[in-house]
Formats: sequence, C-alpha cells, structure tokens
Amino acid sequence: MPSAADSAAKTDSDAVTTIRTTTNEVNVVFTVTDKHGRRITDLKQKDFSIFDDNKAPQEIRSFHAETNLPLQVGLLIDASNSVRDRFKFEQEAAIEFLNQTIHPQYDQAFVVGFDVTPEVTQDFTDDTSLLAKGVHELRPGGGTAMYDALYFACRDKLLKAPKTGTVRRAIILLSDGEDNQSHVTREEAIEMAQRAETIVYTISTNVSGTKGAGDKVLERIADATGGRAFFPFQIRDVANAFAEIQDELRSQYAVSYKPADFKADGHYRTIEIIANDRKNFRVRSRRGYYAPGQQ
Repeated sequence: MPSAADSAAKTDSDAVTTIRTTTNEVNVVFTVTDKHGRRITDLKQKDFSIFDDNKAPQEIRSFHAETNLPLQVGLLIDASNSVRDRFKFEQEAAIEFLNQTIHPQYDQAFVVGFDVTPEVTQDFTDDTSLLAKGVHELRPGGGTAMYDALYFACRDKLLKAPKTGTVRRAIILLSDGEDNQSHVTREEAIEMAQRAETIVYTISTNVSGTKGAGDKVLERIADATGGRAFFPFQIRDVANAFAEIQDELRSQYAVSYKPADFKADGHYRTIEIIANDRKNFRVRSRRGYYAPGQQ
C-alpha cells in the first residue's frame, strides 16, 4: 500500500491558507520521513530547498528542528450511526492520546463530536481530565456532516484561539469519511483548515477491510494539509494510529521566511519544501496560501 507521503505527492496542490501578519512572513511546520516512512529529525536548514510561488525566499527568518512548540489540538469524533460498532474503544484511545500529548500549562485541546451538527463537549483546556470527560459525553446517533464539523472547528475554534508566538495547530479527525449532511463542500472545509494553518490527521473508522469512497476523502483532507491518513482496519490499530500522531507532533520542523516578489493581492501562492537528498528523504507540508488582500 502506498504511504501517505506517496499519496500526498500525487495530490493536486489546491490547498490554501492565509497570512495573518503584516510582515509578509510565512510560517510552515513540516515533517520529514525516509523512504521507509521513518521520521527524520536531525536535518539542518542547508538540507532543504524552499520555493514560494516557484521562487526561493528573499530571506529565511528562522529554522528549527523543533519538537516542543506549543500545540493547539482539536479532536473531532464522528458520532453518527455509521461508527457505532467500535465507538467506545475509539473514545478510550482518544483519551489516552490526549493524556500523553497535552502538557499542562503549555498545550491546549478541545473536543468536538459531530453527527448532523458539531457539538463542542469540551472547549480549549490543558486539563486532560476535562478533555476525557468531553470525550465520554459523546453519544453516537444521526447522520454525518463531517465537512461542516471540520469547517466549524477551524473557523470558530482554531482561527479564534489566541496565538502568542509560533504554535502548531492540528486536528485529529475520526470518521468513516462518508458525509451526507454538510452544507459546505470538501474543498471548502480543506480551505478553512488551511486558513487556520492546521494540519489534519485522519483516522478511518471503516472496519470493512477495504478502502471505500470515504477513505479516499480522508486521504484528500490529510494530504492537502500536510497530515497523514490512517486506516486501522483492526480495532487495536486505532491506538497505534494515535501513538504515531503523538510522535509526529513532537518531531516536526518549523521554518519562517519572507517570500520574494511578494504582493498583497489576494492571490494564491504555492509552497514547496524539498529535501536536497530527494532520493532518501520526503517532506510533508501544506501546499500553499492566499496572500492577504490589499487593505
């Protein structure tokens, strides 16, 4: 089966995000893996080439092989009828992930359950006992409006969250990917995730043993935002997927740069980060952003 990184390389790059500063500085968090999918965490700035709109940046402001930037994490759990079979196990795996990942007085997380509508069962907090309570409050039932839930979590939670200094934003989305109720489209949900500068990790709840249409949707969302899609067909693999995400969130690089020929014209600009040793290393990051419009 091709890796998520392989899939990302094949996906068209129409993802978007917004620069919210007035300094024309772009911040990108990215992950590097070897050809076997293992994370590489000891590379230097000289090991990468960065292209913004197909041009090298005017200036690299900062580069970190950073494993401990503060996290803002949204946990989105599909509570529709279609995921009822192993719902309790997924709740427990999610709680264990939050316990291991959220560091008090440093990281923040929130919990959203969704069927036809998204429901915040726990708002932003660093208290893992409150987060666990929020996960336990979820009850399966109803249709599935996954795109609406992702759009809501990015627009109404992450984009409105205070951001002092560089933080990493991530959403972990548990669903079978089958959406039958949303008002926004898949691409509109992806665009909002990019505007919130959010990496989306997806964990499929499909237990059929074969990838369905919903799984392809989950891959598209993860690939477009620089995340990964997990397909734990065995129930025990759900916890392994959470553990992989936890490790990756602590093993990322962060670069800040000033683009060349930058214009505040509202146009879409692509981002491409390439490891100079392309044969052995693969970079996974978001694909681009919209420049701010003229004031």
